Order: sequence, then structure tokens, then C-alpha cells
Amino acid sequence: MAAPETVPFDGDPRGRMPRAVIASGAGRYADPWHPYPQTSAAIADLLRADGWDVDVIDDPDIALGRLADAELLVVNAGDPSRNPDAAPVVVPAAEAGLAAALDRGIGVIATHSAVSSLRDYPDWIGTIGGEWRNGLSWHPEIGVAAVRAVAPGSIIVPADFTAFDERYTDLVVDPAVHVLAVHELDGTAHPLVWTNETNWGRMPVRAVVSALGHDTRAYESAELRAVLARAARWAARLAP
Repeated sequence: MAAPETVPFDGDPRGRMPRAVIASGAGRYADPWHPYPQTSAAIADLLRADGWDVDVIDDPDIALGRLADAELLVVNAGDPSRNPDAAPVVVPAAEAGLAAALDRGIGVIATHSAVSSLRDYPDWIGTIGGEWRNGLSWHPEIGVAAVRAVAPGSIIVPADFTAFDERYTDLVVDPAVHVLAVHELDGTAHPLVWTNETNWGRMPVRAVVSALGHDTRAYESAELRAVLARAARWAARLAP
């Protein structure tokens, strides 16, 4: 199948800004460790600065049902299976909304704990190509993270950078993904940023995972903000 054509950022025939939906952790997707309202606001700010119309929706189950005219889905939410007050549930409107969006090739970004989120929707892990596996995955104490670009000069992560963040370690990552950035621990490289392309229907889906973004200190890194801005354009097939 031929690669989807990249369109200019102003190429929408409806004459509007491209729309991004941020599914932010709240309710059963909230946890005691991550300040989702603040980090979702930081992501929204960097996308708006790059020309996006952004909706932050504080319930991923609702957000997945509101993707009909969105070019980009960003999930910044936690693991409902670790919430003792939240029973597993599949919301039909959310399941249908995600399936329809993937069918038409919506761009996808998963930030930080999104690798452990949306566990009731199997299409999610298949789309992003990796996950936090309870009992296996972990992270050292938060601090200055040195991030190494695996393919210097790439569109999304062109160079090494640092951010004050957690370094997710021993994630379960599909060997078919394209790893763009890693952190090194005891001589082993652990993926932090990768892309994954899957075909769920009419058009392939481009997904970018950034395992960074624990709290707002991470987004004080201009390089990380730029990585996400470029990732959004790539995932949504907009001109870089």
C-alpha cells in the first residue's frame, strides 16, 4: 500500500485549524502520582502554540466518543486497573468512537502513563505498540533524564536532550516499532520515544509514544515540547 500523502498544515478543505483531543486522566483514569490536569494543560499549550485547535476532555471514556472530526488523539491518562474503586468496563460509545477514528487513520500520541492506560480497549495497545507491564516495568527515582536520540537527524527526535522526568524501564515494546530515543541504565538501552504504524481500516494509523511527561517539570524542557509538536504533525500527516 502506498504511503499516505502528507498535507500542508493549512490544507484542510474546511478551512479550519486541525483539531486535537486530549484524553486526560480523571475518574478511574486518575491516580495519586500524576498531576494530569497540569500536564494535559502543558500539552495543550504546546499544541495550540503550533496551530492546533485543542479540546482537553477530563474523562478518556468520553473523549474517545468525541473524535469524529479530530486529526489527533493524545492520551495522557493512568491505569484504571490500579484504581481500587474502578471496575473494568467497556463504554460502547468509547469503543465505537476509537474504532471509527482508527479506521480513518487518526493520528495518535501516547504520553507517559498512557502506556498503561485504556486497558479495557485492546485496540489501544495494538495501536501504540508497547505497554507498561505490571510486575515487570519500573522506573528509577525521578531526576534529570538524559535522552539519547537513536537516529540523530530524524524528524521527531533529531538530537539528544535532557528533561527532569521519570525514566520508564523494562517496558514491553513490540519489535516492529521504530525506536527514536532511549535512556541508558546499567549498560542497557530502554526505549522512551518510538513510532508505530498499524492498519485498522481505510488508512494506516501513525502513533507516537513518548514515555516522558511525569509532571510539568518535564515540559519545562524546550526539546521535549518540540518533540511532541513534531510528533503531532507527523502522526496527523501534516507538513513538518
